[in-house]
Amino acid sequence: MERRQQEAAIEAVLFAMGESVEIDKMAEVIEEEEETTRQIIAEMKDKWEKEGRGVSIVEFENAYQMCTRGDMYEYLLKVAKTPKKYVLTETLLETLSIIAYKQPVTKLDIERIRGVNCDHAVNRLIEFDLVTELGRMDAPGRPLLFGTTEQFLRSFGVKSLEDLPELNEMKLEEFKEEAEEEAELALNI
Repeated sequence: MERRQQEAAIEAVLFAMGESVEIDKMAEVIEEEEETTRQIIAEMKDKWEKEGRGVSIVEFENAYQMCTRGDMYEYLLKVAKTPKKYVLTETLLETLSIIAYKQPVTKLDIERIRGVNCDHAVNRLIEFDLVTELGRMDAPGRPLLFGTTEQFLRSFGVKSLEDLPELNEMKLEEFKEEAEEEAELALNI
């Protein structure tokens, strides 16, 4: 398959799928090694950027997706109705942070860290497609395990969980102490 045809195939697959496609599948489609396929996609990405195209290719761990460039949003609004914006409250962000850094994690683990019930927060994060059920823990009661989704990576602009900022242990201890103090105050009232 010639290079031009490979690029066209990649573009067609990414456009038609509408979601991310794993690199091994893309390599199979264009009949190349994964590393060569990554190189072709990187060159396509650069070329599209230089040309100022309305779409770009975004990488998520070992997968790629065709997405509309962020600066094209105003043009989309003229054609489509405004998409519903989800508001991540402080509670949702705290819960999401715990899941992102501790996954796979159970609701009980989240509640131990936060000190309050997290059913509503986890359900909202699932509704926003930022969190998903990963399966069940092999323990009494077989509690559900939760983790982040590809939509989480997309929403926060990171390629993989390894790209998340490292937690500062001193700051983490400070947060735990604050949470314990708040819990004690709530119990004394």
